[in-house]
Amino acid sequence: MTYEICGGSLPVVKIHMEPGEVIQCERGAMSWMDDEIEMSTEGGGVGRMFGRLMTGESAFMNKYVAKRAGEFAMASSFPGSIVAYELTPAADIIIQKGSFLGMIGDIESEVYIQHKVSTGLFGGEGFLMRRYHGTGIIFLEVDGSAHNYTIPAGDTKIVDTGHVAAIYGAQGNNAMEIRRVKGVKNVLFGGEGLFNTVVHGPCTVTLQSMPIAATAMRIYEYLPKSSS
Repeated sequence: MTYEICGGSLPVVKIHMEPGEVIQCERGAMSWMDDEIEMSTEGGGVGRMFGRLMTGESAFMNKYVAKRAGEFAMASSFPGSIVAYELTPAADIIIQKGSFLGMIGDIESEVYIQHKVSTGLFGGEGFLMRRYHGTGIIFLEVDGSAHNYTIPAGDTKIVDTGHVAAIYGAQGNNAMEIRRVKGVKNVLFGGEGLFNTVVHGPCTVTLQSMPIAATAMRIYEYLPKSSS
């Protein structure tokens, strides 16, 4: 199985499947495919279905099997980027809700509860995220452009809320926390809000330049308002 990501800021990942190969993806993620590939919809058990619903995903996933060699394509639902991560037993990934696109290989997922409740309440990435682990490749969609940073052990990166798309290779359950912006003037006049998200190393963090929630708020500011 090989793949290519193309399309610039309106990306699509084209996966070239060989007979017997399988890809699982979110409901509605398929953009086009050859007729050599067959689809089935699966839930995977009540527990897994409920866990996916809790993290903003659909309860059911679609499974595509190549009967003969063919192409399968998934496109981003929002202008931005598609990124691929190779998972191994030693390196899993934590992603924000709505980022999962599809996966290849022996990969399992579970709900990831952030270490500090305040992160979920104020961090912008959501209290419940999702952890994927196993062996294979996972595809994510990122709002805007994607920027990867490797954070060494003992170091941190301070991120504005909503810009964390994924944390790869984090150790333990202390990958993120929230910190209050210091100084009354900074809070009132700095325009950065009350809190920042802090990502702890060792890990690789993928940041997104244009979170869809922030973009929606900016667009809302320019929409006509009713005078009544």
